[in-house]
Amino acid sequence: MPVKRRLISAFACAAGTMLAGCGHNEFIGRPGLGVVRQESLPVPQAADFGTNLPYSVGPLDRITVDVYGAPDISRTVQVDGNGTAAMPLIGSFNALGKTPAELSQIIKQRLTRYIRNPDVTVSIDTVSQTVTVDGQVAKPGAYPVTGRMTLMRAIASAQGSNEFADTSYVVVFRRAGGKQLAGLYDLRAIRQGIYADPDIYPNDIVYVGDSPGRRLFQSVVQSGALLTAPLVAILNR
Repeated sequence: MPVKRRLISAFACAAGTMLAGCGHNEFIGRPGLGVVRQESLPVPQAADFGTNLPYSVGPLDRITVDVYGAPDISRTVQVDGNGTAAMPLIGSFNALGKTPAELSQIIKQRLTRYIRNPDVTVSIDTVSQTVTVDGQVAKPGAYPVTGRMTLMRAIASAQGSNEFADTSYVVVFRRAGGKQLAGLYDLRAIRQGIYADPDIYPNDIVYVGDSPGRRLFQSVVQSGALLTAPLVAILNR
């Protein structure tokens, strides 16, 4: 079952017990998964960004491609929001999630049609910090985090919610403290100043729900619980 659907189901199952006054719940059939009521998701630390792993290219990164002996082809290019980059001769290629070594091989294979035994080196010049905004927004995609980013600003970056959106059910996915977390927010409460517009950090995923998702949260809807505080789920430990 997709993570988003699992999360929605988990919140729906837990909502009734949460509203009875429990501060934390473990879900039957999903060991280690719980929901807590708190002001906001924890702030991610440096270790949560996986800096010890080989870096892979993300949206809006800038990469330099050096083709030995071919200065007219060598250049610095920017990856677009969908993870696509383009170069002369070889055209567009998918760079998203690829390491520099993997990109070197992809470009080398394409250039063999034009250059004999091309020697290609790829390096990442600028690592962009992005947040992904998905679901019922006008323009889903990855957007740069420049300065302080909040949930409302992140959605505005995607040109706002679309006509099918239910802004009462907005989920933020985040890795923090070594755990995969998800926070459920009601934009009505934020707009009314009932609770603060939460900060959004690089690598967060913001998902704006639609009206079918509302049926899965019926127990929360009936109580209006999200108008007092967000819900946070621990997806794994």
